[in-house]
Amino acid sequence: MAEAYFTVLVFAVVAVGFPAVVLIAAAVLRPYVADPVKRTTYECGMDAIGTTEIKTNIRFYLFALLFVIFDVEALYVYPWAVSAKSLGPVALVEMGIFLVILLSGLAYAWGKGALRWE
Repeated sequence: MAEAYFTVLVFAVVAVGFPAVVLIAAAVLRPYVADPVKRTTYECGMDAIGTTEIKTNIRFYLFALLFVIFDVEALYVYPWAVSAKSLGPVALVEMGIFLVILLSGLAYAWGKGALRWE
């Protein structure tokens, strides 16, 4: 029993220690060049004209969120489709419910105009 906890402890130490060692090594080994251009907003060599604050349309975020939702949905459907025969009819009903919930969310977003690009 104690060896199982020891294994978890080793994984936790490695999970915290490895990123810490890599970040410290990167901070120590990277070259430091004190250049005032690096402190500017843009490093392209051109000064910014006007304000740098741009109001982004919320539709970009809505499209991205809807894409992520339906992309993750594909991650659930594909493994199910591969093993659908062996899972039986109960799994078919469960996947049908899952897809109905997703399609109702898509219909709601479509009805609210979230998919209209103007």
